Amino acid sequence: MRIYRKPAGMRWFLLCGILGCLCYGGGDWLMMYGDPAVCGSLVWLTRGVAAIPQWRYNLAMALAFPGIILYGAALFAAGGYIRGERERQIYHYLNAFGLTPWIALHLFYVMILVLFSWMNRNGYADDAVTVCEGLYSQLAWLVPASESMMLPVFICWFWLQITGKTVFPRWMAFTNVLLIFAALKGLTLLMPSSAFRLGFTNGLMSESMILWFGIMMIREKGTQLPDETDAALPGSCSGGHS
Repeated sequence: MRIYRKPAGMRWFLLCGILGCLCYGGGDWLMMYGDPAVCGSLVWLTRGVAAIPQWRYNLAMALAFPGIILYGAALFAAGGYIRGERERQIYHYLNAFGLTPWIALHLFYVMILVLFSWMNRNGYADDAVTVCEGLYSQLAWLVPASESMMLPVFICWFWLQITGKTVFPRWMAFTNVLLIFAALKGLTLLMPSSAFRLGFTNGLMSESMILWFGIMMIREKGTQLPDETDAALPGSCSGGHS
């Protein structure tokens, strides 16, 4: 027996995801947009960051909370596109594990950038780079650790789509958010050094997610979502594949 559940208002959930990414992405731009001249070995410790007022960091952090709620709601709702109950549960748990390090990583970078900006604006500019690079080096392991928990859900989604375990056609696996991210990352390499490039690069994952949710919204309009129980009898053609 295969049971499908169609969440009500799926397009509204996807819209929530886009709004959540706008919150997150907006915060990413607030944190980095400015003079791109690098001050040390970390490319995101720039002259622009040193001059950013505190209110921009406060707003960037505040936006992360509605961002993670809206973004998370859309990701969980997307499980309704998955055909099998077992696959849906795996996707659900990967989402749960992935959302916490997402906001933790955001906070990690915000705190270092706030410290760098504060030191530069309060008479400690000579030590700002050394202190912030030292802080980052001590906790740099958080970055790969967080990403190792954040990315599996998107790899899982690619596998589910390419193997035909969602209601979408298999080719949509190649609209996966990680592939969109890779394409946009390549685009940033062609951009000249500028405040725009800094902001765009810092918000790259959110921008990729906006495109991903948008593609699903467009495709979902013409997709018939299964919402009834497929109870095949033993020995029937479909039953042999359940």
